[in-house]
Amino acid sequence: MTTTTIAGHAVDVNEEGFLTAPDQWTEELGAELARLIGIGLTDEHWRLVRFLRDDYAAQGETATLRRVSTQTGVPVKQLFTLFPGKPAKKLAYVSGLPKPKGCV
Repeated sequence: MTTTTIAGHAVDVNEEGFLTAPDQWTEELGAELARLIGIGLTDEHWRLVRFLRDDYAAQGETATLRRVSTQTGVPVKQLFTLFPGKPAKKLAYVSGLPKPKGCV
């Protein structure tokens, strides 16, 4: 575990840059994490980020892309548009959560 400073906040991250303590996350930090990976957050992005954080709090693990799509009604294709390349990984990163299980 490493401590780094992002958006003026000292946060603990793993070797891939994911927060290891989700309670260190703030929306300001989420916006900066998104900027670092080239994503400008819209209201739709924020809706998904907030869903993922609420779901993590309830389930104890990061939701898979399929669960995000099913629970929010956002088609997987649109998730790829909002979070290009690896949407589950990028959504978890911006949300300050661990990568979903099965995500490489």
